[in-house]
Amino acid sequence: MPKYLSKFKLHVNDEVIKNTVNRAKERNVVIPTFAQQKNPALIPEKIKQQVKPLGLWDVNPRNLFRISWKNDVKTGLYGDVNYVELPSELTGVKARIIGLVGKYFPTGAHKVGAAFSCLVPRLVSGEFDPTKQKAVWPSTGNYCRGGAYDCALLGSPAIAILPQDMSPERFAWLKEIGTSEIFATPGCESNVKEIYDKCWELIKERGNNIVIFNQFAEIGNPIWHYNLTGNAALEVFEKVKGPRSRMAAWVSATGSAGTIAAGDRIKHVHPHARIVASEALQCPTLLNCGFGGHRIEGIGDKHVPWIHNTRNTDTVVAVDDENCMRLFRVFNTPEGQAMLKNAGVKAEVIEKLSLMGISGVSNVLSAVKTAKFYEMDENDILFTCLTDSAEMYQSRLGELEHQHGKMCNGRALADFERFMLGEGSQNMMELNYHDRKRLHNFKYYTWVEQQGKTVEELNELWDPEFWEDAFSEEVIKHWDEMINAFNEKTGVLKNL
Repeated sequence: MPKYLSKFKLHVNDEVIKNTVNRAKERNVVIPTFAQQKNPALIPEKIKQQVKPLGLWDVNPRNLFRISWKNDVKTGLYGDVNYVELPSELTGVKARIIGLVGKYFPTGAHKVGAAFSCLVPRLVSGEFDPTKQKAVWPSTGNYCRGGAYDCALLGSPAIAILPQDMSPERFAWLKEIGTSEIFATPGCESNVKEIYDKCWELIKERGNNIVIFNQFAEIGNPIWHYNLTGNAALEVFEKVKGPRSRMAAWVSATGSAGTIAAGDRIKHVHPHARIVASEALQCPTLLNCGFGGHRIEGIGDKHVPWIHNTRNTDTVVAVDDENCMRLFRVFNTPEGQAMLKNAGVKAEVIEKLSLMGISGVSNVLSAVKTAKFYEMDENDILFTCLTDSAEMYQSRLGELEHQHGKMCNGRALADFERFMLGEGSQNMMELNYHDRKRLHNFKYYTWVEQQGKTVEELNELWDPEFWEDAFSEEVIKHWDEMINAFNEKTGVLKNL
């Protein structure tokens, strides 16, 4: 038996499962398998017909089947992976940069998939009782929204924890969805420790009445991205590649280290591809063991997440948050878009720029820097993730106007040329073996000293076999078997 496989097998609590099965019956819940999320052609036709008339964000249990990269918003069903290719006229580099689009998930962000993958294995195994316990979602924004959404579909109370300086749109959405409790912790995007502190406070107060789904430590997070996001990128590559195309890199903000695990899947198929970890220059934790506050919402930092496979990371890049904010404004104002049109960017590309939230802009800038650093050409294809869209950050546009004055053609052109076309390869580091080990060792101070992990567990994460077992087909098949068994017990699917 593989060395670590037993760690990812689910241990069944039949008494709790009885409660969860009854709740699923009451709420008319059918849980999709990971295989169905990856390939919606496997979804039963009777489910598809119930999904089709629903709005993408409707609080309806059938929208669990929309946790997929392949939602077709025109038909209400499914199609190819949602992606956008950004041309050289926009990026200023010869290499092709492709972003997977997160907007077309329920909640408008792909984090709902990571939340699903952290919640569902515990749900179908009986490790979490939605009838008696509250799910706690510590986050810097989109993950807790995804968790709150999944809980709303199950009729289970959710607790959201996120920094107080996150965008007002996030807090308004959480209230609207019916999140039972919302805690705004001190600080901004980079104040992750304060989120953890609140979790420990709640554990002391409420004990077994809550379950913490910590995306920075839950193995379900990278497992979902390895199998879903990684395979989505591979599928797009096969679709768009030319005769000499190279899968050059997966570029991702580290954040909770879920999304970056897509790179592990890509590297498994294309060993020469690089995994590039991005962060804010104002908080260069990986680059410089640094700290500080920044405005790239949704990427978290000041520590190395437990689930980051640092041994597989090739390059670190730090992006100035001012660059991201200025370009976000260019992309989402009429004056900025008019300037881009005059600069030769096609209208169909400009129309898609709102698919990038602030972290999406950061990821694209990181890909631009990577292309310049490695002198990539038109045969190189870099993939990244557009986690969410501009929809969650409209209030930031008002703040930027107050700060910099009204946008005009001259200001838009200056910002575009300076912050996109003028972006360089500074603040980057190519990692050798000992650099990777240093980043791994950095986990000790957060996870062993503060969060209750052991040195033995930390050492396991440096073993390549740990990740090989976690990402093996056997694990995801086991989880799908548990989901199918659960659906069989509820009888909801059978009785449709």
